[in-house]
Amino acid sequence: MEYHIRPRRSMLYVPGCNKHYLDRARTLAADSVILDLGDPILVDAKEQSRANVVEAIQQGGYGSREVVVRVNNLDSAWGHDDIRAVANIGANAILFPNIESREDVLKAQSFLDEAGGSHMPIMVMIESPLAVLNAKEIAAASDRISCIVMATSDLISQLHAHVTHERSAILTSLSLVILAARAYGRSVIDGITSDFKNMHSFEYACRLGRDMGLDGKSLVHPAQIAYCNDAYTPKATEVANARLIITALKEANEAGRGTVVVNDKLVEHHHIKAAQRLIKLHEAIIELEEEYI
Repeated sequence: MEYHIRPRRSMLYVPGCNKHYLDRARTLAADSVILDLGDPILVDAKEQSRANVVEAIQQGGYGSREVVVRVNNLDSAWGHDDIRAVANIGANAILFPNIESREDVLKAQSFLDEAGGSHMPIMVMIESPLAVLNAKEIAAASDRISCIVMATSDLISQLHAHVTHERSAILTSLSLVILAARAYGRSVIDGITSDFKNMHSFEYACRLGRDMGLDGKSLVHPAQIAYCNDAYTPKATEVANARLIITALKEANEAGRGTVVVNDKLVEHHHIKAAQRLIKLHEAIIELEEEYI
């Protein structure tokens, strides 16, 4: 099952404490903007950040970009008030941090419903070893889950691991979460790269994530957007090949054959679904980019 197909090549965290950044996000080529009330916001700025984000969403101007609000933990002093404030003001989804179990998902969803957000998709963050090990039950917990967002920096810290160019410490974790997401039709997004000046490493992470099956990457600096978008955009040759696969196998089936060779590769029925999804994603990207190119 696919919950829905929409571009999430780049998901930019935008701190709610900074009105300038909230305004600037309306002009950036990010597919999704995550207006952030969570951990990066200083305690003294929590309430003002919430007010800023509510004002920004109600003001609008983000176009077809996906507007997501990351709230504080439900067991924090601000989580419940965050949800009450943003549950019904026009955001596309609420991102819940520190989800580690099915029960965490249902608790978050229940509180969102009580706050008037029963119509809203939810997103969940996987940021601990326990969450990775419970990724299957988390992904299966609710059909309201549109996206799973990895918090790889947190995960690396809790693993007592080291950040490397090859990302070897978290490849297993990424794979486990991707498997869970695909089993239940959820989108799945890579974590941030904190060293936003090392574009060589960032580009490598984008292309590695794409090849592993991720849908996109979260990021913390606008300079990273172009790299995300390029890596996760289907290339023209891939789109043309997808269309050729669909046509060639259809003709083969009509001729009584179950397989066909396209560009020296054997094509079977399961390739059709992948080709159709790629074409839908390509078309959705074109539609989105018409607004800011």
